[in-house]
Amino acid sequence: MAVTDQEITDTYAIYCGDCVEVMPALPAASIGLSVYSPPFSGLYNYSSDDHDLSNCHSDEEFLTHYGFVVAEIARLTKPGRLTVVHCADVPRAEQTLYDLPGEIIRLHAQHGFAFVARYAIWKEPLRVAIRTRSLALMHRQIVKDSSLCANAGADYILAFRKRCANAEPIRHPVGLSHYAGERLPPDGFLEKYRDWQDPQTNKLGHWIWQQYASSIWDDIRIDRVLPYRAARDPEDEKHIHPLQLDVIERCLQLWSNPHDTVLTPFMGVGSEVYGALCAGRRGLGIELKPSYYRQAAKNIRAATYGVQPRQETLFDFLPAAPTEDAFDEGADAIGSYNDAVRAIGERVRAGEPLPEFFRSEKC
Repeated sequence: MAVTDQEITDTYAIYCGDCVEVMPALPAASIGLSVYSPPFSGLYNYSSDDHDLSNCHSDEEFLTHYGFVVAEIARLTKPGRLTVVHCADVPRAEQTLYDLPGEIIRLHAQHGFAFVARYAIWKEPLRVAIRTRSLALMHRQIVKDSSLCANAGADYILAFRKRCANAEPIRHPVGLSHYAGERLPPDGFLEKYRDWQDPQTNKLGHWIWQQYASSIWDDIRIDRVLPYRAARDPEDEKHIHPLQLDVIERCLQLWSNPHDTVLTPFMGVGSEVYGALCAGRRGLGIELKPSYYRQAAKNIRAATYGVQPRQETLFDFLPAAPTEDAFDEGADAIGSYNDAVRAIGERVRAGEPLPEFFRSEKC
């Protein structure tokens, strides 16, 4: 395998290398589930490596390159099991969108996968407007010419099932008992039904399933992610933000069995492998970029010792007296408007002055 570093244990294996070169050395039909977020065609560049999908020169080249990844995932996935892709529509010139989810659906169909579900992850419009500075989301654009307005586009989770019967059913004998999300179950459900043994009368399990079965996941905790700041190189795009642990936990609950091997070919800082280990699965991750790989190794080791990595906050990214640009960088880095507001509130309660940006008309 073409790897520059690796770490292999009884519960996980991670490789620093190109997934297109690493995956052919893995045994066929060995993966119970794959979960990942590929580069979004033409949106960001993650490295200068020619093997990096984010460096493709066109959408056609991207889909050709990505096709090698999907073909290998198809070979590795057990019959009847799923691969799950996190993606989004990609902004283009003149406030238009490229339908990347649609292309991903068509590509998977070419490699023997059936498209079975699409989940939209809701985004808070004001937070997206602050992070992206999109004129189409500004109130002043409504005033000026609403024909050029747009919405705060959702992220999507696309689920694909490899055709053929599943020889190892994914069972939940008493229903679901753990909920990954911000919403709270009805009063008393946790206390009464946490250890309930009858799936027909398990109201907590029914409630959790009703949330998961919704086509819109509107209570994903956007900031519940693994530490990633240390993985950023100076030339990195500011947007870098791992896939939320809530999303990964839901995928693992719905589409994998205990002890399944869970693959992520674009490992980043290790979120999917970390989630797999915490859920009693085995993790297999591949990451091209060395700085991401090193951070992933730290995060994954934390899971093996039962340690919850410290959640980063806005203060990790802001100087003592933040300017508007510094605030934007901090909000981009942590990916959370709500955390920014809470952090500023803490400063105010401590008697510190409110940053100028929050006293301006721009806020």
